[in-house]
Amino acid sequence: MTRVLVADDDPDIRELVRFKLEQGGHEVTTVADGDAALEAARAGGPYALILLDVMMPRRTGIEVCEALRADPAMRSVPILLLTAKAQEADVERGFAAGADDYIVKPFSPRELSSRVTAALTRSRA
Repeated sequence: MTRVLVADDDPDIRELVRFKLEQGGHEVTTVADGDAALEAARAGGPYALILLDVMMPRRTGIEVCEALRADPAMRSVPILLLTAKAQEADVERGFAAGADDYIVKPFSPRELSSRVTAALTRSRA
């Protein structure tokens, strides 16, 4: 079973993502803010994939992504950003921080599942 960490401050989004990923056979851990995401990623791993909301309390998903990419033990873990920020500059900032993919809200649960599967497949190759 593939372990996935999901960080989003919106409980409804967290639950939707958790449900969809568990339907796909993944073991999902959820947290509600950036500090908890960073702590869980470092202490609760290993995770095969990390999904981060960009706009969260304490640390943004961008800040968490940058911190994880700076950690040699976490560099190869795929990180997907999930956000309502859809401007070109926002997307560029996400990729510059080290994200592997950028999913804009609102999103289709089917699209989310496909992008997670694609990121996991690429990381195994």
